[in-house]
Amino acid sequence: MKFALKLRPGVAVVAPLAIIVAVIVIAIATGGTDAHADAACGGGKVKYYRNPMGAPDTSPVPKKDAMNMDYIPVCEDEAGDRPGTVKISLDKVQRLGVRSEEVQERALSRVVRAFATLQFDERRQFVVAPKFGGWIEKLYVNATGDVVAAGQKLFDVYSPELNVLQQEFVLSHGMQGAGAADGRLRNLDYPEAELEKLRRGERAPHAIAVPAPAAGTVVEKMAVEGMRYQPGETLFRIVDTRTMWVLAEVYEQDLGYVKVGDTAKVTVNAWPDRPFQGKVIFIYPSVGKESRTARLRIEVANPDGLLRAEMAATVEIGTPLGVAVAVPESAVIDSGKRQVVLVERGEGRYEPRPVKLGAHAQGYVQVLGGLKSGERVVTSANFLIDAESNLRAALATFTAGDAK
Repeated sequence: MKFALKLRPGVAVVAPLAIIVAVIVIAIATGGTDAHADAACGGGKVKYYRNPMGAPDTSPVPKKDAMNMDYIPVCEDEAGDRPGTVKISLDKVQRLGVRSEEVQERALSRVVRAFATLQFDERRQFVVAPKFGGWIEKLYVNATGDVVAAGQKLFDVYSPELNVLQQEFVLSHGMQGAGAADGRLRNLDYPEAELEKLRRGERAPHAIAVPAPAAGTVVEKMAVEGMRYQPGETLFRIVDTRTMWVLAEVYEQDLGYVKVGDTAKVTVNAWPDRPFQGKVIFIYPSVGKESRTARLRIEVANPDGLLRAEMAATVEIGTPLGVAVAVPESAVIDSGKRQVVLVERGEGRYEPRPVKLGAHAQGYVQVLGGLKSGERVVTSANFLIDAESNLRAALATFTAGDAK
């Protein structure tokens, strides 16, 4: 199609010239924008341009929005990244102090720490409570804290009841009823040594000696010389302190890392530089309603008597977890509902990736899923990168929603 313009001489050339100039200006502007976009992609190619305000509008060529703002170029290497991936220039990486560490398989060991108190071994406690009443005529162990040996005389007692049974035994000795008298004396825990004297025909003693049932320390003494006591009344309480119990309170979340037979290191305030080795022998079947702790019973040898009841102690129980993929604790961004690490993708790109975590041990966290050995994760400045990643992901979700 041809158009004929009838203009005055000299005017017909002006219109074509104006058109040519306009085309050149547009070409220069477009080329300049493309060069600027290529520079923004580090020399790479631009895949498309997106709206700077996050609206669902893209353009294959540079353009401006209604507010005269340039559309943002999206590079080809960024278009294939997962949602939320952040790209940061290398100089900004240095300014932020971004540090990363390689994910590796490590031999992990969890240490459970707990506060504890020392108690006497319940299996090594004895009481002296005679089955017969009487009067204490002579007291040999007369102070709390005295150490006694098994069979050592505690006191001499005169008992009218025992005197009657002794006379019966002497009179029936060698006769048919001797066995019954012998049995009655045995039922009252009559000392075997005194009974043997009666069998030999010796004269029945006026008072008999009551021996200590076991070796240990007298922790309670109610006996007083000259006092009268009733049958079954407790006169002494003796404890063998060569073995002590440590009762530790372990938090509920740590209970899965402790089992019977584990070795424990016990430290008391009196001797902080001298740890005592013990073994977990029992885990109580209930958890404290208010404290949410479970009680462990740890047996500790105490041959020199340094450990005493009601001492405060600290317990450490090491539990090996085996070899597992682990990341530093500083690499994990934990919001309570999700746990995320930032995976370094190279060239300043960081991908937020949800992970499934296990136990915490020695400054590392066991990774059960989401990472593999050899990848690199950000260990510092990750909160700043994660904040930018969340913003970009939110804009992408908003854009996708508007596009629908």
